[in-house]
Amino acid sequence: MRTLYFLVPGTGAKFACGGLWAELKTFNLAKQVCNSEVVTYRQREKNTLFIDQVLQNKDLDEAIFVISWGFDIAKLVAKLKHHHVVYHAHSAGYKFNLPANIPIVTVSRNTMGYWGQKSPNSLIYYLPNQIGEEFSNFHLERDIDVLVQKRKSSQYLMQQLIPALQKQCNVFVVDSYVENLAKLFNRTKVYLYDSAEYWAVQGVSEGFGLQPLEAMACGCQVFSSINNGLSDYLDPGFNCYKIAGYSQQYDVQRILKVVASPLTFDLPEQILKEYRVKNITQRLQIILEDINSFFDGNYNADIKSLTRIQTTKLLVQNNLNKLKKKLSK
Repeated sequence: MRTLYFLVPGTGAKFACGGLWAELKTFNLAKQVCNSEVVTYRQREKNTLFIDQVLQNKDLDEAIFVISWGFDIAKLVAKLKHHHVVYHAHSAGYKFNLPANIPIVTVSRNTMGYWGQKSPNSLIYYLPNQIGEEFSNFHLERDIDVLVQKRKSSQYLMQQLIPALQKQCNVFVVDSYVENLAKLFNRTKVYLYDSAEYWAVQGVSEGFGLQPLEAMACGCQVFSSINNGLSDYLDPGFNCYKIAGYSQQYDVQRILKVVASPLTFDLPEQILKEYRVKNITQRLQIILEDINSFFDGNYNADIKSLTRIQTTKLLVQNNLNKLKKKLSK
């Protein structure tokens, strides 16, 4: 197994976000499979490798650079064009293309489908994000009726639905970092998540959507948007509710009904198994073996790429064939 270098812009608070935490979790799992190191490329940090330092090494044929930060991918691909690179794809929709010699490891089936269409000649794999064992239902007393995190929430959620709910039940709005999110979820009956508007404005997708799944694992009933990666595991009517269901009044009615219900919610373990450490580590082992085998070979790129020019040629040829067939009748 080649050494994995996980490239991140930095690990400090300046770069703190769900994508960074998910990448660092993957790094920690990778350490169980092969030698792995975190490498920063924007910010130099104490006791952490910096990219310029790593690129001076002479044995980089025995290394793989794992890149993931969507906004920086194009620059990193150019910088690392003479080395083995893997793209760990979280969100989709960034305006770049990848050469077919870069394998793509996706965190959701939604993102996998995106890259399956955009890069049909690339090696593509599915490796879901990890849900830690701390996100479990401990069957505690739930003193919070409705929980919502302000970040990524829609205007509808914050300006219409929450004010309406606050008149009738105990609503807790989080607008800062939470040290123990699992504990908070275990105190909550209903968790609201509505990120479709946020990602539409950003112009990229919800890559995975960790928090609704973490909340469900802790026994929360979830009302959520079903955009992008959320569609991997959310199943309205069966394990969640679709939020923003046409009418604010209808949303309030459904949420209050769940709040008042004595029934408890337990997400089936077979759903959670896919996102627990054991399954992800096993999948990572297989994926890395396959990628290492690919990089061991010296293959010729003899499959035509699906570029705009190639697509246009195929479309023109298809129309010509239709015309010839019509004229021959």
